[in-house]
Parts: sequence; structure tokens; C-alpha cells
Amino acid sequence: MMKKVIGIIPARYGSTRFPGKPLVDINGKSMIQRVYEQAKKTTNLHHVVVATDDQRIVDAVLAFGGDVEMTSPDHQSGTDRCEEVLVKQAMDFDIVVNIQGDEPYIDPDQIAQAINCFSDENTEIATLVKLIDSNDELFNSNKPKVLIDESDFAIYFSRAAVPFQRGVEQELWIEHYNYYKHIGLYAYRADILKEITRISPSRLELAEGLEQLRWIENGYKIKVAITETESLSVDAPEDLNAFK
Repeated sequence: MMKKVIGIIPARYGSTRFPGKPLVDINGKSMIQRVYEQAKKTTNLHHVVVATDDQRIVDAVLAFGGDVEMTSPDHQSGTDRCEEVLVKQAMDFDIVVNIQGDEPYIDPDQIAQAINCFSDENTEIATLVKLIDSNDELFNSNKPKVLIDESDFAIYFSRAAVPFQRGVEQELWIEHYNYYKHIGLYAYRADILKEITRISPSRLELAEGLEQLRWIENGYKIKVAITETESLSVDAPEDLNAFK
């Protein structure tokens, strides 16, 4: 039976580094409109909705004909915002995709790739990774790394370069092992999403500052798909220069 899939785009107005980011103009359209339109191109996604905590974003989404839900301003993460929207939806969905709201030209094929992970019945959560090809990325603590088992499930996420290679000079590690960086797109089984939003932050999560470690520490299975592309994201105003 074909699974019903909803894509949810969390969009906060009050970003610390870039307030009002979802409404910034990128080549004649707001960033949230660009993300929404890219998501709608995903062939195996049945519905797309923006989840926000600000009336200005609600008004902007309605103005371009999109679907939007107002959510609590108290959520700590996009995962929590997605869960609220899932509960509010009239239709039952099997899979929820948490789509980053700051990648205006996100590749629809990447969204589809995350959804396809659920062809494995053991998949509870899915995400994407990309092969690291430079030491700058490998040793950048802002680029989380992912360890993967033989069945393509995540073993661990870390800001450190793991595994450590004993007896090999650090600048040569990348030549002796395939290191993967995390691409921050998640998909969840609907029932699992409801469960993980009720779990308290874990020790590993607090240590590394990575939400997904809470799920691993509590025994959830995160399927990983390897992608060859990486969409440009907007974290600060200067990042907009890449789109001019």
C-alpha cells in the first residue's frame, strides 16, 4: 500500500542571526515561497504545509497560495513544530518530512530520496549524508559527521572527526576512510514523530548539541541515504550573496 507523505516546512520569524529570514527576497520571491515551490515538485510528496509562529509568515504564505499552520511560539525545534502540525491535520499521514526552510533551491530529488528510505520496514527516521571531500569540512565542528553501519543506519553523529585513525596523520585521514557529513533533512514515521517529541534531552545530545543523538540514545533507528548534492542554505544575511 502506498504511504501518504506530508512535507512540513518549519519557519520561525525570530531567528537570532537573521530575524525575518523566511520573508527575505530572493530573485523576486520570498525565501519561504521558493522552498515551498521546490518541495511541491517532489513526486512522492502528497501535501506541503508551512509551520510558523508568526502572522507575517502566515500572511505571506496565503498570499502566494500556499498552505500554512500557525504553531506555538514555545517549540524548541523544528521537530516539535512538525509534530504539532501533524496532530492538527485532518488527513492521516504515514510519513512526515521536515524540510529546511532556509534552503530556497532545495533539490526535490533529495526530499524523495529521504522518503524512499521507508521502503526498508526497519526505518523509523530517515536523513541524508554527503561524502566529505576536504579537511576543512572534516575538522569543522559546525559540520556534523555521521558514522554508518553496514545496513546504512546511523551509529553516531558528532561534531568531531570520527572515527579517530590511530597511526595515521590527521591530514591524511580523509584518504583512508570515507567520512560523511550530515545533510539536515529529516523524515519520520508519523507514530515515531509523536514519540520522539515526548523524550527529554539526552546526555549525548546536550554534550554535542545535536538533537538526533537523543533519538539514537533512546534506541530509534535512523536510516541514512547518501546524496551527491548539497543545497545552499541561508544562515546569515551575507549568505544571500550566493544567490545574486
